[in-house]
Amino acid sequence: MEFLKKRVAEFSQEAHDLYLNQSVPFLEGSPDPLQFYRNWIAPNKPCIIRNACSHWPAVTRWTPEYLRKKVGSKVISVAVTPDGFADAVNGDRFVMPEERRMSFSSVLDVIEGKVRGSAPWRSLILVLLLQEHVGVFYVQKQSSNLLDELPELTDDLEPHVPWMSDALGKLPDAVNFWLGEASAVTSMHKDHYENLYCVISGEKNFILLPPTDRPFIPYGVYHPAVYRQRDDGEFDVVDQSDSEKVPWIPLDPLDPDLDRYPEYRRARPLRCSVKAGEMLYLPSLWFHHVQQTHGCIAVNFWYDMEYDIKYNYFQLLDALSDLEA
Repeated sequence: MEFLKKRVAEFSQEAHDLYLNQSVPFLEGSPDPLQFYRNWIAPNKPCIIRNACSHWPAVTRWTPEYLRKKVGSKVISVAVTPDGFADAVNGDRFVMPEERRMSFSSVLDVIEGKVRGSAPWRSLILVLLLQEHVGVFYVQKQSSNLLDELPELTDDLEPHVPWMSDALGKLPDAVNFWLGEASAVTSMHKDHYENLYCVISGEKNFILLPPTDRPFIPYGVYHPAVYRQRDDGEFDVVDQSDSEKVPWIPLDPLDPDLDRYPEYRRARPLRCSVKAGEMLYLPSLWFHHVQQTHGCIAVNFWYDMEYDIKYNYFQLLDALSDLEA
């Protein structure tokens, strides 16, 4: 077992020595598809592309006033939690958000209200609104919610990213819309997608770890549960008794418990900020944790990964890491 532990640690170190960057590089403008595939997709390395979506009308149009006029009456799915942690470990549970149907204008009311909520002239109506909407609100439904729930906004951006679609030889599986509060957090996880994350307004802050750091990232298996808000505004955690247990990462990379998870000391996370008009290429299987500025709006394109030898190797590393743990 000691030999296994040593070898998987060397495996990670070799990746950092041979090809991984010590920070997330920037590219200027839309890249050539073939060069992008060779330099970034094939070696599975992240980068930020500046001025790749700054020409989209959405970057200048998507103000609260415009969105109220365009889609204010549309009813959309909103994730609501007591503390901003949706789809995250809470004790011995993996807790998912309460999914609430709200008009887009109501979501903007909550987000804008919390910005100006500390002003001395705050109105009684605003106070009552914020009391009614206790919790943290995040538009984060990831089943192509932009196309399904807000198709009126699709004229303000490209339906796909042409150079990425050319590089991969396919169109995206999903196009997702994100809008939320500063306290809304995406806990550490990985996806089986080549992800282009495009910030329209505000800023997204990412912590990234490569798949080769998997031996240092702890996993547990948790009973699934859902938040449910009571009439008094407090939240209950309701077990999903008919669902299978969920494997998830219990560690918070912002405040890692190194006494409990000492191997995480050997992980080498990258931090990056993505601003309005910029895209993050987040390769498949990279672990990521996400925060944002208040009211940040983003759109991401999910392209299905290729289930090739890269996936096979990761599955082997994943199994060896579980065996070692």
